[in-house]
Amino acid sequence: MNPELRERAARIKLLLLDVDGVLTDGRLYFGNQGEEFKSFSTLDGQGIKALQKSGVKVGIITGRTSNLVTRRASDLGITILVQGREDKWEALQEILQEHPFALDEIAFMGDDWPDLTVMTRVGLAFTVANAHVNVAARAHWQSRERGGEGAVRAACDLIMQAQDTFEPILASYLAVKDEQ
Repeated sequence: MNPELRERAARIKLLLLDVDGVLTDGRLYFGNQGEEFKSFSTLDGQGIKALQKSGVKVGIITGRTSNLVTRRASDLGITILVQGREDKWEALQEILQEHPFALDEIAFMGDDWPDLTVMTRVGLAFTVANAHVNVAARAHWQSRERGGEGAVRAACDLIMQAQDTFEPILASYLAVKDEQ
């Protein structure tokens, strides 16, 4: 990891994520009865849990509204959730009212133009391998993984590595528990 990226990642206290194209592959599936389907990566989920265990908060800002996202956030212990907001900068301002982080303590992972209003103002801008070219050009780091296929996990790992929490968190999964 280059020194500038490490320095930016070491300051992060809040990781915010887009949903469609970041936590999912970006495809929208609708059934004939109006039901909606989304596919989430378990790798991303484990990365989010590990990052939260390390002390970094995780939140979601998304332009769409979905009960599936509410459920996924709940399953992962994510309490910062703003849905149905195309203006993601305005959504971030609302989050900051309750969670007053400095902008350089915030990372955001997005994949398309609506994400740029936040990505270009926070301390660390992440994007996915299949992001729009204009988003990739403005990100501090781009994953090798596509949205919905472990890109969020890679970003979580990067933050933990920069903050020297990756190995202790990993070790907690390797530890043998006493059987008594």
